[in-house]
Amino acid sequence: METHKNITEFIFMGVWENRQIELLFFFLFLLCYLAVLMGNSVILLTINCSHLIEQPMYYFLCHLSLMDLCYPSTVIPRLIRDLAATRKNISYNECMTQLFTAHLLAGVEIFILVSMALDRYVAIVKPLHYMVIMSRKRCDMLIATAWILGFWHSIALLLMVLSLPFCGPNHINHYFCDIKPLLKLVCKDVHVVSILAIVNSGMVLFAIFIVLLASYILILCSLRTRSSAGKRKALSTCSSHVMVVVLFFGPCIYTYVLPAGNENKDKEISVFYTVIAPILNPVIYTLRNSEMKSAMHKVWSQLSNLELKYVKQSCNSALMFLGQLLSNRSQKVQTI
Repeated sequence: METHKNITEFIFMGVWENRQIELLFFFLFLLCYLAVLMGNSVILLTINCSHLIEQPMYYFLCHLSLMDLCYPSTVIPRLIRDLAATRKNISYNECMTQLFTAHLLAGVEIFILVSMALDRYVAIVKPLHYMVIMSRKRCDMLIATAWILGFWHSIALLLMVLSLPFCGPNHINHYFCDIKPLLKLVCKDVHVVSILAIVNSGMVLFAIFIVLLASYILILCSLRTRSSAGKRKALSTCSSHVMVVVLFFGPCIYTYVLPAGNENKDKEISVFYTVIAPILNPVIYTLRNSEMKSAMHKVWSQLSNLELKYVKQSCNSALMFLGQLLSNRSQKVQTI
């Protein structure tokens, strides 16, 4: 079989085939995307405009919120457009770009979650050495490592897909370009490629998830010697992170561990980590965190004061301008 590609575009089959349901979910996902933008923007603004940015935990949370802004933006806007469109098409080049950027940003987010778990482990198990171990230089190095590992993960998948022939059909049983639905359209045996994809995505996800669980088991073991107040504080900070990890890793492991040929609920399950998780992450990290609540109150109070100050200055300037106009007009009248 020739290894040329005679497909120039793909057509998404979407999540739902009922037109009325798609129009209903058009408005639902539009509201979800606005919630993603607003919630994560609030966290970014709050952390960067307060003293919290100096703490490693919130430094990583800031980067996590940035990923929760960028990653859904590779999927949700096109999904919203396709829900309102009659023909859900995407060009071959755009599909490959979406595949690369989505896996890049998702990979970076995964390794940021690992960095956050490391931060909590050091803070609870080795509190006296915390500021030395989790210095700003080391935090920057962990973020850079997350980007490097995410890049290698996504470029490996992209090169794997670019080497495959797509001869038809071109209907993707999904709502965005992902490795498993694309492998179903390849016109050659993809058994080896499917195994490589599972190793690159599914097995790596599963291994990282086991490591994260092990780190929290060690944290729980170390809490046995702490006071009840210390246990409550440690558990309150860790529980939020555990909820985020389970919410993101659970659906991802289900999606990427199973082979490409299996008939499963990939496109329905993927809604959890592309839409729902980025919405819930800001809620989880703010509702259960008194420091974030206090910082948000202070930041928004400062912004309100600045806004009032700006309004007052604008009003004073306008009144001065009107006063000058009236005085100039009265002088002209007197002269006449």
